[in-house]
Amino acid sequence: MLRRSVTTGAALAFLAASAPAFAQSLPKEMSWTAYDTGSSGFNIAVAIGQQFKNTLGTDVRVLPSGNDTGRLAPVKANRAVISQMGIGTYFAQEGVFEFGTKSWGPQPTRLIMAATACNGLGLAVAKDTGVKEVKDLKGKRLGVVVGSPALTQGVIALIAFGGLTEKDMTPVQFSSNNAMWKGVINNEADAVLTSTISGQSKEADNSPRGIMFPPMPASDKEGWARVHKKAPYFVPVKATCGAGGLSPQTPVEMASYAYPIFMTYADRPADTIYAVTKAMIDTYDGYKAGAPGAEGMALALQNMTWVVPYHDGTVRAFKEKGVWTDAAQKHNDNLVKRQQVMIDAWKAYTANAPADDKAFAEGWMKARAAALQKAGMDVIFE
Repeated sequence: MLRRSVTTGAALAFLAASAPAFAQSLPKEMSWTAYDTGSSGFNIAVAIGQQFKNTLGTDVRVLPSGNDTGRLAPVKANRAVISQMGIGTYFAQEGVFEFGTKSWGPQPTRLIMAATACNGLGLAVAKDTGVKEVKDLKGKRLGVVVGSPALTQGVIALIAFGGLTEKDMTPVQFSSNNAMWKGVINNEADAVLTSTISGQSKEADNSPRGIMFPPMPASDKEGWARVHKKAPYFVPVKATCGAGGLSPQTPVEMASYAYPIFMTYADRPADTIYAVTKAMIDTYDGYKAGAPGAEGMALALQNMTWVVPYHDGTVRAFKEKGVWTDAAQKHNDNLVKRQQVMIDAWKAYTANAPADDKAFAEGWMKARAAALQKAGMDVIFE
């Protein structure tokens, strides 16, 4: 036992001595949140966390949650450093859907890094339904997750590609992402939103029902215009990896956006977020093959002008790597201003807001729209 303790102590001492200087700003232990166990976001988080442990001596505990509010709440309460979110990051910034309630409101979210890989993130449909195109989903069962606007509103936006609304389908509610996928396999739902490389989509693909991804060609401008009216963050891609037989030889034109989105709050220490970002960049070669989609975390694939601003600590790391531009800074500053407009509007509105939940939500959306219009900014969510 003594020999083992000495050996372990020597190994830790060597690790501390050989770790890069920025690692001193990394917490020795961190909690991150992510989608359910088995999701691509969870798997990527675990792969990165393992690399942090092996090379920097930092323990990362990944806490799974099946909906957006569940993932963001520990970060908001400062019990977790960052979260692997989906587009819920954007909804939180905008103070809409589940984030337009009394306990939330517009959040000062900040990006760290995100994954953009060969996968798609769009409509998955049980193959035994016989669906070939999005419009064929009329009358089918649409899987939605309570408390997850990323999944629910996202799938509603995507069926608009085929000229459909939720009224054209039968919504089936589930408590979490995993529960929704069990519903697909058990023939309780027919269409859901997913990443082509998630563990759940692969499991469903191997089930008796199988899955497929109906095409959403970029050339269909009208279809994409209908999607963007509801969800401007989706982009057309050619997915070449994942379930449903996707490969470079058998690609599918479909929807996607960066996922997972590693995010935090604006008030988190810049030194800590700088160290986390730099660690993600510098240990990339060690984790890029650790989970499907992890290769999408490459620095060269980061979108510097997306819809949510980057954290000051991340900007510092990007500047050191020579990838941050004046245009990116201007775009970031404008996004921060947008957040402040909504946060100020929230403070003014909640000072005399109605007690009734429905009236509160409706009143907030009107106050939000008025504040953004006054500032000359797009409302997006009416």
